[in-house]
Amino acid sequence: MSYEIIKRIKIVPVVKIENAADAVAVVGALEAGGIPVAEITFRTSAAEEAIKAAAERFPDSLIGAGTVVNDIQAARAVAAGAKFIVSPGFSDRVDAFCREAKILYIPGAVTPTEIMRATEGGNRIIKFFPATVFGGSKALKALGAPFGGIEFIPTGGIDNTNLAEFLSLKNVLAVGGSWMVRDSLIAEGKFDEIAEISKKARAIAEEF
Repeated sequence: MSYEIIKRIKIVPVVKIENAADAVAVVGALEAGGIPVAEITFRTSAAEEAIKAAAERFPDSLIGAGTVVNDIQAARAVAAGAKFIVSPGFSDRVDAFCREAKILYIPGAVTPTEIMRATEGGNRIIKFFPATVFGGSKALKALGAPFGGIEFIPTGGIDNTNLAEFLSLKNVLAVGGSWMVRDSLIAEGKFDEIAEISKKARAIAEEF
């Protein structure tokens, strides 16, 4: 189910929550903008509580956890209500946990060796991060030949100005990023602006 939603929406907002009380407002703004998906990163102490609050308030939105670097974080995230797990790299322990829990795992990889390592156990979705630093759309297009069965979620350096460039690639499942949920927008409570940027992103994504 998580895969189908990501495939349909084609955008995975990467959300950093400093104050758990903001989680509901942020996810509500994303949903209002037509993006019922949020990858709440485990880079802050508020992450676990934020995931729980968002998952309870918006049961129809797909709430996941990002920047998960070990199985302990993965377990905490899933217990809080996360429906998918994203890592900046590949972790055997996180992979094993997600298989046992039957939770979608999206590990990060950018080189052919890393991609082979991350997918040898059966994973078919890879987070390509940071996308623009590691060759952007040209790199992803080149990787499509040797990795025909793999779908990528490029993240990093992407916004509404180059979103279409990435979504036009056949091996791109969706695009990740924080351009619609920038730290300053959340800190200043500009949730209407988050919704507006999200609407524009969703409109672009619907063309693919």
